[in-house]
Amino acid sequence: MKVFPFKIPKPIDEHLIVQIDKEPIFYNRLHQHEEIQISYIINGTGKLLVGDSIHQFSRDDIYVIGSNLPHIFKSIPGELDAHMITVFFTKNTFGNDFFELLYFKDLQSFFLNSNGGFKVISSQKHISDSIIKLSSQDKLKRFVTFLQLLELLSTVTIEPLSKFIYSKTLTSNDGERLQVIFDFVFKNFQKPIALEEISKMAFMTPNAFCRFFKQRTNKTFFQFLIELRVEHACQLLSSKKELNINLISDLSGFNSISNFNKKFKKIKGVTPTQYQQSIFI
Repeated sequence: MKVFPFKIPKPIDEHLIVQIDKEPIFYNRLHQHEEIQISYIINGTGKLLVGDSIHQFSRDDIYVIGSNLPHIFKSIPGELDAHMITVFFTKNTFGNDFFELLYFKDLQSFFLNSNGGFKVISSQKHISDSIIKLSSQDKLKRFVTFLQLLELLSTVTIEPLSKFIYSKTLTSNDGERLQVIFDFVFKNFQKPIALEEISKMAFMTPNAFCRFFKQRTNKTFFQFLIELRVEHACQLLSSKKELNINLISDLSGFNSISNFNKKFKKIKGVTPTQYQQSIFI
């Protein structure tokens, strides 16, 4: 299957797609699709790469990912299968001008925020209940519940995911190159990674690779690598209280505790110790 573009399976005469994923891991290939995506994580943990940013995801998280926004849910295998319910739709799902009707004026903030994607911070229980309800309803009830869901998502507190909006669909060739890069980095970020090494994997010179990566992710390769390491450290700090900061620094791929503290504070605004203390108060 080509990484770009990804086609959402769509039954005949079905406009609103509700998909239930329950597998050892989520679909962990970088992809983008025309549909806006609303996802409720019932079970599973890992890292979410979306646009130009990296985030942690865990059970009970709710995400909205905009149309053609490249993303990947990179699961950490666990004892229980990863489980997610996702709603897929476009602004034209119910007709070209449906959401432009005056009745839906209050929904425009949802569509605007969805461009860069967002995580839901408030009213999670109401929204997750609506998503679960959608998965078992018939067409008319599903349509009504869906509009109520959009209304809820237009009023909640959110955390934006990405500031960089890629303006076009990436080519299959670009997508395959990025997939190779991300696969390698996700497996090896705890080790030193040289620019020459990663450039060869993309069949490019170092200079060409740097331009390629920056144009498609809005950041340098090493910015991306450091952010991935910091997010991994956050997962360890949140779930492994018994680990000391020095060991977490090593397990996250940093070559010194001072560099770890510096990079972590620059990205998160607090030190690793302060971050961990805020979790376990």
